[in-house]
Amino acid sequence: MKSRSATASTPARTTAKPGAMLKKLRIQRGWTLKEVSRRTGYPVSTLSKIENDRVSLTYDKLTRISAGLDVDFSSLFGAQETTAETSALHGRRSITRAGEGRSIESKNYFHLYAATELLNKRLIPIIVEIRARSLEEFGELVRHSGEEYIYVLEGEVDVHTSAYAPVRLKAGDSIYFDSTMGHAYIAASSGPCRVLGVCSGTESQMIAAVGGLAPGTHPPPAPARPRRGPRRRPD
Repeated sequence: MKSRSATASTPARTTAKPGAMLKKLRIQRGWTLKEVSRRTGYPVSTLSKIENDRVSLTYDKLTRISAGLDVDFSSLFGAQETTAETSALHGRRSITRAGEGRSIESKNYFHLYAATELLNKRLIPIIVEIRARSLEEFGELVRHSGEEYIYVLEGEVDVHTSAYAPVRLKAGDSIYFDSTMGHAYIAASSGPCRVLGVCSGTESQMIAAVGGLAPGTHPPPAPARPRRGPRRRPD
């Protein structure tokens, strides 16, 4: 008789490829990289790296792209729109088993996104493994629209914000804050440091993280530098 562990299937954790979905959406809409650059504020060279999976996409970058292109956040994970009839008759739900989800790795975080098949969510749940162990290592604070709730699952975490002194949270502690403040999570203990993060906001109305752009709007062009004429000699 085989043990349960021997027959149990491997959790369906997969690596998310939002860059590939960005490219697919861009081609479907007939947009050039230059047009996507105009809409998101990212340079063409950066967008090319994103599409070819050479740049890690953090949550703030994903919200900026989804807002600039006026697409739902989860569409960058390949989610498909459910029909109004199905939604009205059955409502919506999504179950994510232990270890499942769509993962994205970056320098500072390992993100495991749950319920990625659902579009137009008002809450975005993320399991975050925190990697940076100093603010200097983390770099610039991140900002995005909405509000955020963080519950520490494992280890100790220092939460830095642009408006408050840093605070240390231990396992079982939590914090709720305005995500438009600059913020960063720093691992403050040896071993794994993991949190459950829940970000709020109607995805279709998210404001771009860096540029502060509302959906359907685009970054203003850089102001032209004044031309300097020849200096006139005093009479």
